[in-house]
Amino acid sequence: MVAVTFPDGASRQFEPGVTGFDIAKSISPSLAKRSVAMTLDGALVDLMKPVEKDAKLEFVSRDDPRALELIRHDAAHVLAEAVQELYPGTQVTIGPVIENGFYYDFHRAEPFTLEDLPVIEKKMREIIARDAPIVREEWDRDHAKTWFIAKGETFKGELIDSIKSDEPLSVYKQGHWLDLCRGPHLPSVGKIGNAFKLMKVAGAYWRGDSTKPMLSRIYGTAWTTQEELDAYLHRLEEAERRDHRRLGREMDLFHFQEEGPGAIFWHPKGWTLFQSLVSYMRRKQKAAGYTEVNTPQVLDRALWETSGHWQTYRENMFVTKTEDERVFAIKPMNCPGHVQIFKNGLKSYRDLPVKIAEFGVVHRYEPSGALHGMMRVRAFTQDDAHIFCSEDQIMDEALKINDLILTIYRDFGFDDVVVKLSTRPEKRVGSDDAWDEAEAALSRVLDELAKRGLKTGVQAGEGAFYGPKLEYTLRDAIGREWQCGTTQVDFNLPVRFGAFYIGADSEKKIPVMIHRAMFGSLERFTGILIEHYAGHLPLWLSPLQIVICTITQEADDYAYEVAAAARKLGLNVDVDARNEKITYKVREHSLAKVPVLLVAGKKEAAERTISIRRLGSQQQTQLGIDEALRQLADEATPPDVKGAA
Repeated sequence: MVAVTFPDGASRQFEPGVTGFDIAKSISPSLAKRSVAMTLDGALVDLMKPVEKDAKLEFVSRDDPRALELIRHDAAHVLAEAVQELYPGTQVTIGPVIENGFYYDFHRAEPFTLEDLPVIEKKMREIIARDAPIVREEWDRDHAKTWFIAKGETFKGELIDSIKSDEPLSVYKQGHWLDLCRGPHLPSVGKIGNAFKLMKVAGAYWRGDSTKPMLSRIYGTAWTTQEELDAYLHRLEEAERRDHRRLGREMDLFHFQEEGPGAIFWHPKGWTLFQSLVSYMRRKQKAAGYTEVNTPQVLDRALWETSGHWQTYRENMFVTKTEDERVFAIKPMNCPGHVQIFKNGLKSYRDLPVKIAEFGVVHRYEPSGALHGMMRVRAFTQDDAHIFCSEDQIMDEALKINDLILTIYRDFGFDDVVVKLSTRPEKRVGSDDAWDEAEAALSRVLDELAKRGLKTGVQAGEGAFYGPKLEYTLRDAIGREWQCGTTQVDFNLPVRFGAFYIGADSEKKIPVMIHRAMFGSLERFTGILIEHYAGHLPLWLSPLQIVICTITQEADDYAYEVAAAARKLGLNVDVDARNEKITYKVREHSLAKVPVLLVAGKKEAAERTISIRRLGSQQQTQLGIDEALRQLADEATPPDVKGAA
């Protein structure tokens, strides 16, 4: 007999080989009906999997979040079946689950188009309505390869060759159709439901290799309920409406072009916004005791070999050789340069912590297909800083960084923040002892943050190659998560570069190096802000805060007088005195997301008042010019300046 233990601690005996479905049925027919999978000792498996030994078992219903992956995986199989029913001769390759959905790659002489998707989707719904059972079978490797190749599925034959010889080879059948797959899957096709939609088509090379055949990829999304699907599609619509690339054009902030892939061409208004972020961060860092520095863009290969970048990060670096045969790299990170500054001059324990900050421009190679507006670039500016301290100062400094990061995010409208500890990756430098020490230090910090009520988590294997890190992930206005700030504890680079300070015992001590960024990439953070606010930036951030629109030429002089007074108060203001209708001016500046329009006509000039119209509002308020400008200047004061005042 095998002992099966349930989540409530109860245990029952069953014959070896009993399936999860049979166990559920023996407890309650309703439990068997609503269960779509189970976990055995924590691993998600098919409901029909035999239980051969003592195990902890938990049943998974369709509305359990863990079932969503199965729904999406099965939807990919149904997509493949629908395609092969509609387009005989099409080969199926792989169809994995991805974030928010699934895709399947097909080999077909004629690529799929968007016009094909409604037809395929209709066939998928027909297949789901048949509700065929999904059955797992283990096949002999040679038999499986012969069977798939006889069916013309040469890609499946290649996949079989890549599966380890000691690994069982399984296929899943749904009706007359089957696919090579590890599983797990739902009990039947009907359990998928109808909350799915095919989204787009794309090209993809077989196994990502440009020397291999081009495949036709169909993407889809699937959810537990129609309400979840509708909410997701709404989020996509919102994301498209908020896309920083489109808004960047409408607001005249920046552009991209092929001659500078992954680099931003900043326009005057965009550069004003960028510099507002720099100025804000410069004030915050100065108040927190950081000293600003600047390090070279191009450094000799030898420095990158010492740091370990050459061995672990070379494929991401831009490298050049000069006429005298010296090899240089454009810096992908600022940290080696900051170690050189720390080493320049003798440091004592009394000097610690030493806090060095830089708005450092770095370059990292990203594949062309991975570039995405401001969110994924090759050239960007980091609000980078490094704290050189003793081991007993790590906790205090990491908590100070945490408090600084959270106040910054709140100033920009982000209150929902998660902090995750990323531990050692496979590709790394330094001893395991150093990693143990660094991870233990950050674990203590994470525990303290959890006690303070912050949401926390762990990401195994996601640390930097030189040290573990805390990653700060914020949630934007439509629920998307963005990883921005980091705190990294590094016991390795100071050792590799021979950095030291003189301790209280007059002996040389190796400092701990804490790497810290808060915006992360200023370019990416700018893109996040644009999308978070849908272009409706707060007045203090907006590069053009006010446009004064005249109704008649008789108000032109008054408009320029108001503009001059506004500029004296530090406001960014333009005058639109063109011979155009006021409705045209309002529409044009609203499209450009100007937050405040001041309307001046003959009446306003005579009374020395102004009509105030806010972006997104049809209403206007009228105030005396002095009061209006005073209120606007107060609103345009950065929050950190207000707090200091």
